[in-house]
Amino acid sequence: MPEPVPADAPHADGEPGSTQLSGLFVEKPPSNVVVVSGADITFVAKVDSSSLQRKPTMKWLKGKWLDLGSKAGKHLQFKETYDRNTKIYTYEMKMIKVVPGDAGGYRCEVSAKDVCDSSTFEISVEAAHQDDQADILSAFKRADAGEDEGELDFSALLKAAKKKKKPEKEEPEIDVWELLKSAHPSEYEKIAFKYGITDLRGMLKRLKKMKVEPKHSEAFLNKLESCYTVEKGKKIVLSCEVLDPNVQVKWLKNGQEIKPSAKYVMEANGNIRTLTINKTTLADDAAYECVVGEDKCSTEVYVKEPPVTITKLMDDYHVVVGERVEFEIEVSEEGAHVMWFFEDQELHKDKESTKYRFKKDGKKHTFIIQEATLDDAGMYHAWTNGGHTKGELEVEEKELEVLQDIADLTVKATDQAVFKCEVSDEKVTGKWFKDGVEVLPSDRIKMTHVGRFHRLVIDDVKPGDAGDYTFVPDGYALSLSAKLNFLEIKIDYVPRQDPPKIHLDTTGNMVSQNTIIVVAGNKLRLDVEITGEPAPTVVWSKGDQPITENEGRVRVESRKDLSCFVIEGAERSDEGNYTICVTNPAGEDKAVLFIKIVDVPDPPENIKCMGVGEDCATIVWDPPKFDGGAPVKGYLMERKKKGSSRWTKLNFDVYESTTYEAKRMIEGIFYEMRVFAVNSIGLSQPSLNSKPFMPIAPTSEPTRLTVHDVTDSTCSLKWLAPEKIGAGGLDGYVIEYCKEGDTEWVVANKDLCEKQGFVVRGLPVGEKINFRVVAVNIAGRSLPAILSQPVTIREIVEHPKIRLPRDLRTKYIRKVGDKINLTIPFQGKPHPVATWFKDGQPIDPKMVNVRNTNVDSIFFIRSAEREHSGTYEMVLKIENMEDRASINIRVIEKPGPPQNVRVTDVWGFNAALEWDPPKDDGNSEITGYTIQKADMKTKEWFTVYDHNRRPNCTVSDLIMGNEYQFRVYSENLCGLSEEPRLSKNTAVIPKTGLEHKPNPYKEMDMACAPKFTQPLVDRSVVAGYSTAISCAVKGFPKPKIVWMKNKMIIGEDPKYLMQNNQGVLTLNIRKPSTFDGGKYSCMAVNDLGKDEVECKLDVRVATDPDKK
Repeated sequence: MPEPVPADAPHADGEPGSTQLSGLFVEKPPSNVVVVSGADITFVAKVDSSSLQRKPTMKWLKGKWLDLGSKAGKHLQFKETYDRNTKIYTYEMKMIKVVPGDAGGYRCEVSAKDVCDSSTFEISVEAAHQDDQADILSAFKRADAGEDEGELDFSALLKAAKKKKKPEKEEPEIDVWELLKSAHPSEYEKIAFKYGITDLRGMLKRLKKMKVEPKHSEAFLNKLESCYTVEKGKKIVLSCEVLDPNVQVKWLKNGQEIKPSAKYVMEANGNIRTLTINKTTLADDAAYECVVGEDKCSTEVYVKEPPVTITKLMDDYHVVVGERVEFEIEVSEEGAHVMWFFEDQELHKDKESTKYRFKKDGKKHTFIIQEATLDDAGMYHAWTNGGHTKGELEVEEKELEVLQDIADLTVKATDQAVFKCEVSDEKVTGKWFKDGVEVLPSDRIKMTHVGRFHRLVIDDVKPGDAGDYTFVPDGYALSLSAKLNFLEIKIDYVPRQDPPKIHLDTTGNMVSQNTIIVVAGNKLRLDVEITGEPAPTVVWSKGDQPITENEGRVRVESRKDLSCFVIEGAERSDEGNYTICVTNPAGEDKAVLFIKIVDVPDPPENIKCMGVGEDCATIVWDPPKFDGGAPVKGYLMERKKKGSSRWTKLNFDVYESTTYEAKRMIEGIFYEMRVFAVNSIGLSQPSLNSKPFMPIAPTSEPTRLTVHDVTDSTCSLKWLAPEKIGAGGLDGYVIEYCKEGDTEWVVANKDLCEKQGFVVRGLPVGEKINFRVVAVNIAGRSLPAILSQPVTIREIVEHPKIRLPRDLRTKYIRKVGDKINLTIPFQGKPHPVATWFKDGQPIDPKMVNVRNTNVDSIFFIRSAEREHSGTYEMVLKIENMEDRASINIRVIEKPGPPQNVRVTDVWGFNAALEWDPPKDDGNSEITGYTIQKADMKTKEWFTVYDHNRRPNCTVSDLIMGNEYQFRVYSENLCGLSEEPRLSKNTAVIPKTGLEHKPNPYKEMDMACAPKFTQPLVDRSVVAGYSTAISCAVKGFPKPKIVWMKNKMIIGEDPKYLMQNNQGVLTLNIRKPSTFDGGKYSCMAVNDLGKDEVECKLDVRVATDPDKK
């Protein structure tokens, strides 16, 4: 079933991300199958693997995603066979006792490495007895991977028709199905288009079922509705009315009886019977029946799943050519289908190009453009079946680099002014502006563009040419500016001279004679009266930097006898000492002002949760780094639940401390806190949110803290988990120690220890140390578990002890060539020294490898030989203490043959044998001997005795008149010897005095004319199924067999296969058709005569029981 497409979304030519199929199927299941409810059905698919490198994988799916392999059992059975000759895999899926819920769309999908193929088919289930009205939703169910039944989505097929609102009367709601039932078939397509029904085939099937007249029910007055629709998570009530108020009813779900529970509530009120389903889930989307005796009424409940919405919208992007772009969204459900569009064109993943990439990570969906170009600029859309978002991509050319900027010029009258700049791109054009007005060429003003250079030439400069000149490249957000200053020479007369004087107004913002306080963000305007003749020159400066700007945020405005210093929107950086200096030829005057900027404080820092309780939490923070120039009066606190956007105030009066205990919180819920700082100016920005914390009590202390081991510098501790852990869980443990008498505890582990054991290292030798262990979870530290007494850090002397494994306490036997690898554990403190000896001498390291550790010794021989046999002794020493253990190793091999095998006596049909043991017993005890005899005529050997323990035996039941030879094998734990030893003499069994005179032999004449001992039998077979006819014949010499059809010799026709097995004649006919019927005969011929038999073969056409 295709994914639902938004109403205003453009239609794509193909399914996004579709896989090109490779045609692996040789045989596919039929596309449409109709099966009767309760019957069995088998689907077969065959795959040709001759061109595949590995075995193909087959999946049977229902709907789009439900893998039926996990549902194998009594209802579904799967079978796989392989034909080695044709290399064809045959896959079968058998459905036993089909139920109505099995109806829907199915798909078989085969894949092998990078090739795949799929085949879809649909199953329709017809009821054996249609007593009730069919459900209008059974053909429109939705597929869901979490359910056993694949279903189609009715909500996506029936789109809501937009209603036009009328001011006086609303348009009545139209029942589409009633309209279809009463309409002529020629108008079905028109109605489906008008009301948004896209599945025409499903609509026609549903109409056919709806037109079936239900039988009259004697048990029900009012049956259940044909269908019910409910939203996921809501409650639904199914109600019907029965004839008998005392009758008992049963409620069934998909044929299974429903038991009363908190979810399913069944009620009887008079004649009314109701079934209430609470908190519906997708599993409740099923067929329900109310049964009274043999009568029943049914309905279907459709659970609407909320549409997939977009929780995180797409952002706009502004990039330059070649940059990577990632449009990211988040949806409400994992595995949702998202369609991406550029303008009106749907975007697909192209295997040949890597420009576009589509990425899914849980609920996140990302569309990636590897290298953006100018053609990629535009609007991008993302659609789901319940939401839409869009983002605009703007792509601009790469930045233009300025190789040479424009320089300021100062020229005199009638001089030439030349502005020149150089940019990185020769093709870039541009325009010149003077004070924001475009400069047009004239006889006096000329503009040139040569390569990367742009020039503006002004001849015969005049005072009106002075100003700001700007060059703006076309198509780039870039401008180059310079100033043209006109130098005018004037001749001044010498007027009357008075020294300059500054007259400051100390009222208003001035808190003292030279300090002015300004609130950040406000405007400061300081008007200073200036006197002096001639008019003095005024210079404002901050520190050593003069302020010359006439425009901007910080500027100086000059009027007659008045100098104005202006700061628009005062900032913290404006604070400092400012100097005004006035000069003229008669003298100078100077004044120093300190401008203080006060502001709201910075937000507090390091908001931390130091401890929690069951319904409270203790929060601490650091004061703001900058108090805004005014003392901090206190703080305001807010909290919110994690994931929420709503903050709740915790105090309305200013709180002065930096530690606060928040109360009345809900246990087990994550919270976040933030803090505001307050001074006389106002409220700061909020601090960063604290890390999420959960009001919950810490765990109880760890239990059974014990010392496991102590060395000269380490101590191994073990403990058990706390008895009470709580909902906050357990993150780990902190191990601390301190010397006896000290109060300062040292943390032994940097990271939390998750195991219930730890080795504390780096401890001083001989000191007495106290240890404690604290459990830590999200609520903080628990009470410590402390050892009852301090531990002395000193190695405990322990006698050496070799723990020899049980299997090495007896003789250790191995065969020649075997590998010997023995691990001998031991114990002792301090670390013992292990030494090995063989037969009292130190072992040769060239023959035996030994590796010692602190806890065991490894004895290794790569390939055992006979000379490795012996007694090995391991000596374990600690100072003057030692322990010893011995291992007896024997390396064995097969023995040699026995010696001096001889026949000592012969009597009757018996012979007595004796022999000597072998020279080489293979380093193992001889466990027995195997004796064999052979007739001198045939030379075939037969075993007389095996596992014979004695070096002698008596061979009986010898045949009179034969001569026998004997041989003997020796045997040990490795087996029989490689070579036997033959007896030196033989045993002759003489004949007795009787003489047998046999009758003269007369050879029997076997010649016989052909004669059929079993005739052919008339057959009636089904066309298309291979068959065979058989008979039996005798005759000598072997007769020649001729098969005929209608008196015509069959010959070498490949359709027929003729076999002759010891006189049993068989004619196999492969997949006969009606033309293969007729009279078949078989004739046997030899030199003595012939014989013939015949039969009639009737081939009939197979009939379909469903059509009957």
